[in-house]
Amino acid sequence: MRIMVVIFLKGYPLITFLFDLAVVFDDCTSRTSFFFHSKDSRFKVDGDGTVKLKRGVTLHNGHNEFYVSTQSMGKKITVPVRVLHEARHGPHHNHHEMTTQPQWIDRQLHLWECFSGFLSLPVLNFPKSSGGLKRRKRDWVIPPINFPENERGPFPKIMVQIRSNNDKEVKIQYSINGTGADKPPVGLFTVDKNSGILYVTQPLDREKKDKYIVRFLLAHAVAVGAGIAEDPMEVIVKVIDMNDNKPVFTQNPFTGTVPEASKLGDEVMQVTATDADEEGSANSDVRYTIISQEPQLPSSNMFIINPVTGIILVNSPGLDREKILKYTLEIQAADMEGSGLTSFGKAIITVTDSNDNAPQFVTPSYTVSVPENEVDALVVKMPVTDGDEPHSSAWATTFKIVDGDPEGLFSVSTGPSKLEGIIMTAKPLDFEKNNKYTLLVTVANEVPFAVPLPTSTATVIVNVEDVNEAPVFSPVKKIIRKPEDLPVDSDLVMYTATDPDTARNQKVTYKIRNDLAGWLSINKDTGLIKVKTLMDRESTFVQDNKYSVVVLGTDNDEIPATGTGTLIIELEDVNDHPPTIEERMIKVCNKESSPQLLSITDKDGAGFAAPYTVQLQGSSLSNWTARMNDTGTGIILTLKTMLDSGDYTVVLRVSDNQGLDQESTILASVCDCKGADVQCTDKAVAGFGLSSILGILGAVLLLLLLSLLLLMFLRKRGGEKEEPLLQEDDVRDNIYYYNEEGGGEDDQDFNLSVLHRGLDNRPDVFRNDIAPTMARPEYRPRPANPADIGNFIDDNLKAADNDPTAPPYDSLLVFDYEGGGSEAGSLSSLNSSSSGDDQDYDLLQQWGPCFKKLSDMYGGGED
Repeated sequence: MRIMVVIFLKGYPLITFLFDLAVVFDDCTSRTSFFFHSKDSRFKVDGDGTVKLKRGVTLHNGHNEFYVSTQSMGKKITVPVRVLHEARHGPHHNHHEMTTQPQWIDRQLHLWECFSGFLSLPVLNFPKSSGGLKRRKRDWVIPPINFPENERGPFPKIMVQIRSNNDKEVKIQYSINGTGADKPPVGLFTVDKNSGILYVTQPLDREKKDKYIVRFLLAHAVAVGAGIAEDPMEVIVKVIDMNDNKPVFTQNPFTGTVPEASKLGDEVMQVTATDADEEGSANSDVRYTIISQEPQLPSSNMFIINPVTGIILVNSPGLDREKILKYTLEIQAADMEGSGLTSFGKAIITVTDSNDNAPQFVTPSYTVSVPENEVDALVVKMPVTDGDEPHSSAWATTFKIVDGDPEGLFSVSTGPSKLEGIIMTAKPLDFEKNNKYTLLVTVANEVPFAVPLPTSTATVIVNVEDVNEAPVFSPVKKIIRKPEDLPVDSDLVMYTATDPDTARNQKVTYKIRNDLAGWLSINKDTGLIKVKTLMDRESTFVQDNKYSVVVLGTDNDEIPATGTGTLIIELEDVNDHPPTIEERMIKVCNKESSPQLLSITDKDGAGFAAPYTVQLQGSSLSNWTARMNDTGTGIILTLKTMLDSGDYTVVLRVSDNQGLDQESTILASVCDCKGADVQCTDKAVAGFGLSSILGILGAVLLLLLLSLLLLMFLRKRGGEKEEPLLQEDDVRDNIYYYNEEGGGEDDQDFNLSVLHRGLDNRPDVFRNDIAPTMARPEYRPRPANPADIGNFIDDNLKAADNDPTAPPYDSLLVFDYEGGGSEAGSLSSLNSSSSGDDQDYDLLQQWGPCFKKLSDMYGGGED
């Protein structure tokens, strides 16, 4: 039976279903006629299979479905029909033309059995040829052909039969091309060229390719000798999934961690497995199960797993890293929602440390002693223990002083080992204030406890040791204000220090240090400071009117301690320095001389200085005039009478604003010139001519010649009168051979008179490292008149050159003098000390003939 279904939309055919329901029966050759019935009253199906619309249809959601059924031999066949609305743009319209393109999305044939139970073979018919180049408004879309993977055969196996509508008019041959035919995999699909039956030649694998669509499989029907009979038709082969792949874990083993202080239900880790079967089907729906746990302590079900997600959770309390470090779980993954294929993997869970062990002090109490007045001094080291994982934050410790140190005198820190508390002094301790401290120290970890735990404490008793402390001046820097002209032995101030060691009852004595000017003295017992010598505000030792000294206070302990204080004296200025004129020499012309400006200085302060006044003294009044400038700080000196060239002394008395005055002497050189261009020339020198200068030079040369002749005469005369102390051929730097016994009497032929004469006439020997004791010449004292300073220097220079007491102490050294004061003495001294006793010299006779002669010479022997 051939069925053709044509769908119309508002009177227009939309699609034609043309197929045969050919049922082959054993011993049954009759053909069955069909009556079609539409479940949707809006559609009508004619006897030839044409479907028409009775009235307009609105396609909700873009499609509409209804069923067409028929009866044959008591069997009912129902086919679902879906009508789609598809928008297309017409190629020859400027506006959007809406056309409806129905597609056969799915079909379902309920086939029946006839006698022996053979099934019908679906037949796909080609549409008629377009008959030329025409605009096509309708296309065939063939529903997919479902074919299971892993089919066992035998092969080739029939999939579908393809028939042409014109197969009764002409002879048709069928062929295929595309993927699976003439393209890889080549030969997967074949077709019977006469019947149009499509075959598959080997099992399909959905995991490699789940469908062959569009151009993957093409079937052509060609009229014999007449070219192409009909248009090509595309067939889609969909591979039906079978459960042929078991789950595969994404890794094996899985590793994870769980804190030992985890609570029930805390997530530990997740295991995952994949299944290559069709996604979303039962074939790939994996479920997880924990098969076993090692070790099974403290219980056998420490963990559970979510069967769908694979997340492992804590199921039982009792995790303890210090007892069990790792758990190994065997996990099963099964598809088909847990009832299909299975695979196995492992999950290794490491128990990580949690701060579930509190640190504990090794010793709960300590008693130590610390010297007072020391900062950063070690007090005590306190070791602790902790059962958590070494070098972790739950194992490392921190310390805190919670009681006994309200003033913050101590500090506590963690030692390098992280298991030791170190207490040190943060501020100086004072034995006299408090000699004992009791500290309460707690220890904790760097991270909080995972579970409530008791805190360990330790008690530290600190005894403060008394040390000798230096006296303390109050204030440490004392400032007083005094006039600079205080008389000697005047009281300045009482500057004392107190000894902090009140229990020792020590005495403090005082001393001044760094008194650079030597102006002060101090009573060592009372600390009263007095004026020792007159003070001077204008001294170089005074800076900014302040003179500073350091005062020492020392106690009388076995090991004395010394404290220091600084005394600053602000000196009040008094008028104790008269003004002076800086210029000591001036030069002026005797004709129309210009005024000379003389500068005035005063060491006193501004209150005792300018404005100054000046007065000429003595004979200076008749030749000079002097007045102050407008500011009263300088003197204008003018020559009022014409004087002869020469040096003149001008005496000026200068007074400050308080009337303190002093005479100053100015040496004025008056020159024979005019105006301000001062040019002084010595007349005596100017009067010499060339002849005079030549005469002087000749006299000098003659004097030098006479001196040379005299020297030669004296040298010659001295050579005739006496021979020198040492002859030229008498070389004293000889080499002596002490192991030579001599050459008899010949080696005694020496003239020793010269040597004796030199020794007898030797001068007294002077030491060159001490001053001689002879008289010292008189030196000229410094003159009061500055004009005599030149003569003063010349005279004293000559005296120093002739002063034998001035270093270096040069003297004549006689190098052949052997010296004196030997404890051994000499033969002559031995002879004189014997006082006539010849017995000692008789012993020399026992030493041989040579010593016998010496015995006779000094002892008076007859031999």
